[in-house]
Amino acid sequence: MLELKNISYSVDDKDILQDINLTIDDRFVAITGPNGSGKSTLIKIIMGLITPTTGRIYLDGQDITDLPINERANLGISYAFQQPVHFKGLRVRDLLELASKDKYDFKAACNILSEVGLCARDYIDRELNSTLSGGEMKRIEIAMTAARGSKLSLFDEPEAGIDLWSFQSLIHIFEKLYAKTSGSIVIISHQERILNIADKIIYLKDGRIEKYAGRDEVLTSIDINLAEPGCSLLTEKGPRQDQNCR
Repeated sequence: MLELKNISYSVDDKDILQDINLTIDDRFVAITGPNGSGKSTLIKIIMGLITPTTGRIYLDGQDITDLPINERANLGISYAFQQPVHFKGLRVRDLLELASKDKYDFKAACNILSEVGLCARDYIDRELNSTLSGGEMKRIEIAMTAARGSKLSLFDEPEAGIDLWSFQSLIHIFEKLYAKTSGSIVIISHQERILNIADKIIYLKDGRIEKYAGRDEVLTSIDINLAEPGCSLLTEKGPRQDQNCR
């Protein structure tokens, strides 16, 4: 169980997050809200990438506010970046072994990669470089999270920057991950198809939690524009379509 108590974060006298109090113990929680509402900042604070100005963070009752990223990872917190990081010289096999802290044979790698729609024979020895598409990197990152068996998995807009086909596949991957996980998944998204998987939704606005309730209750109170991945923009004045989207 994750608890945030009186979390605030300010930069140059600008309040990014203001007095956030919440408890996360559901299996799938989505965070949504207008651009600039503090969504990414919130999960970066949970992971330890950013230090809150005030407040404390607890994981299963343990105060982790002052713990560095590696210690939070050892306690079972995983973080998937909005734009996955490429690691020159590292192979997919190496990443899975680092995540699981165990030697991955071909069969084990095949099982975990097949869960995200990738064939181990084609990917196990691929280098994590620019030859992999954004969609492939995101699948591999999700496979790494699955390999860890994390207590808490954090995803920052996994649909960003991928094509429609990859987005549709991503939905199925998260449905599978939801069905099998024994921990909690927290995901930032503007996409209704992802929000529809969630048990609960946190709606952030101007750095504050406007609503934190069951999926249906929150979805009936906000407007979401159904568009291609990367084109759905939720704003405090309602949805709008990015000019680059069809």
